Amino acid sequence: MDRRQRKTREAIFRAFISLLSEKDFEQITVAEIIEAADVGRATFYAHFETKDSLLKELCGELFCHIFDATGRHCDHRHIFDCTAPDSVFLHLLQHLQKNDNNILDLLSSRNNELFLRYFKNNLVKLVESQLPLFESEKSRKLPESYRINHITSTFVETVRWWIDNGKKESPEVIAEYFFLAL
Repeated sequence: MDRRQRKTREAIFRAFISLLSEKDFEQITVAEIIEAADVGRATFYAHFETKDSLLKELCGELFCHIFDATGRHCDHRHIFDCTAPDSVFLHLLQHLQKNDNNILDLLSSRNNELFLRYFKNNLVKLVESQLPLFESEKSRKLPESYRINHITSTFVETVRWWIDNGKKESPEVIAEYFFLAL
């Protein structure tokens, strides 16, 4: 993707996030997104098939970056820049704390159930790549799909609790809480 295409894509993401912070996903039209992003309809559709695919791509950008930190490289430039800590879960929490690309607007808006569903679906891949971190004598007795779902759900609910409580704790403390609870 060339620089112009990346800038266009980022403008569409920013416009979409801004609209999501103001209204429900179902109420947002592609016309509103292209107007806010200052791009043409054909340009929007050259990047995204629908606004659903735009939301999936936005979530994918977040997870592509996190997966890069685990050594699984994505084939495009992502929208988050940083140096990654050792823990991918801490890494994700740090992005949430910094509210990179207004990601908290998605998690705390009226659209949070929709975003959290995509968040959880992508988080499954992250948990699968980090499953050895959660090995214990007790965990080996559980079906792997159950363990992955449990870990993923626990992380999503940990993030929700942290945001609902005003993010008073540092990402390091929340990551510690998460691992202690499992």
